[in-house]
Amino acid sequence: MATRDAVRPIAREEILRQQAIAREIRERPDRPLTYHLVTYGCQMNAHDSQTLAGMLEEMGMAPEADREKAGLILFNTCCIRDNAERRAMGNIVFTRKIKRVRPELLVGVCGCMAQQEGFQERLSRRYPHVDFSFGPGEIYQLPQRLLDAMEGRREQAFRRGEDSTLYEGLPILRSSPFFAYQTVMYGCDNFCSYCVVPLVRGRERSRELKQIVSEAQRLVDEGVQEIMLLGQNVNSYGRDTGGPRFEDLLRALGQTGIRRLRFMTSHPKDLSDELIAEMARNPAVCPHLHLPAQSGSDRMLAAMNRRYTRDWYLERVRALRQAIPHIGLTSDLIVAFPGETEEDFEQTLSLARQVRFDSAFTFIYSPRSGTAAARLPGRIDPEVARERILRLIALQEDITREVLRGLVGQTASVLAEGLSKRDPGQLTGKTGRGIACNFSADPDRIGQIVPVLITGQGSKTLKARQIEKENP
Repeated sequence: MATRDAVRPIAREEILRQQAIAREIRERPDRPLTYHLVTYGCQMNAHDSQTLAGMLEEMGMAPEADREKAGLILFNTCCIRDNAERRAMGNIVFTRKIKRVRPELLVGVCGCMAQQEGFQERLSRRYPHVDFSFGPGEIYQLPQRLLDAMEGRREQAFRRGEDSTLYEGLPILRSSPFFAYQTVMYGCDNFCSYCVVPLVRGRERSRELKQIVSEAQRLVDEGVQEIMLLGQNVNSYGRDTGGPRFEDLLRALGQTGIRRLRFMTSHPKDLSDELIAEMARNPAVCPHLHLPAQSGSDRMLAAMNRRYTRDWYLERVRALRQAIPHIGLTSDLIVAFPGETEEDFEQTLSLARQVRFDSAFTFIYSPRSGTAAARLPGRIDPEVARERILRLIALQEDITREVLRGLVGQTASVLAEGLSKRDPGQLTGKTGRGIACNFSADPDRIGQIVPVLITGQGSKTLKARQIEKENP
């Protein structure tokens, strides 16, 4: 893993070299003409895939929805949980059958799985049908890795490199003209005992505020309505440089004219009063915060190395709701962490009842190689783990329905993302609280923020109709 001293921006000369390789590939008649990009995991990976797509298009390739017809299949992987890794490997192995029929096919594997110690060596040795691989800190090297694969330089195509670089100015192919991701920092210094992210994404390194704001201003000028700021722990922004902190960044971004700002993920221990105050006074910041609790038990939180207590978490929730009464809170919750007792689990249930999250991502603990938790005793029986997760899901589903029911009759603003899949006569989008909403409005409102009156609810979504404007 990289040390703090190793964190560095990529030299301009290296970016220019990669761009020259991209132009060389574009001129080659034997290049893949189409690509199929498969993305697993978080919003950071989704944003990385938009960058990968932009680079591939610069190399003269077009997207292909059918992987069996594509000239290049690239897997952008996640290793945060065992099931994500298994799904990815299953699909990677399947491409061997496609390559038997079309030996000219190129297969690449990138993302967090590829940054694990020894993974690329094993991949190269065990799966000869895979042609190249690189980690998330080496996205800028895609042209070089692809060229190595095309010319049969297998050792170079699989070398494991930096996890500590900062890269700027790479092309991005956004999936929406009015929504954009922006990475504000990379890596994580928290070392939660269950989490592999610091091992595969490296140490925290913050981008310069001026660069982020300049990039955001260009997005606003292009018509982007909403920006999602990304980082493993955005609350830590600026701590590694001693420069402006995250609340300063939000303030500066609010002056660009952006209509909506969201961000994730936030660590409860770093949620400062100053950040809460900026969220409350900045009209661009959406009234929504994803604040992973992970557990309601102090004993489990200590074993997870979360570095806060249940009471601290609840105090932060109170501070948020006092400053922003209409804020929507979502969370991550883990069950069956090693040593979890029924009492510990009941504490998680009671936390969910007390906070009343709009929704929550719930997971059974998954041991990850190299993490401290993987060495802990007290593994929970799978049947017990399954019973607990089902109880937690049932509780959260009840709470979500009650929260949505309480919003009926209120007004909201929805960024119209497109036509509803369930009812093409309606539009769909998300409210400021981040809740999916289907509503009646003219199709020409797609790409705009539309005021609506909430008229009904489903199990996880809202129903609404367009109105002239929200109530003050």
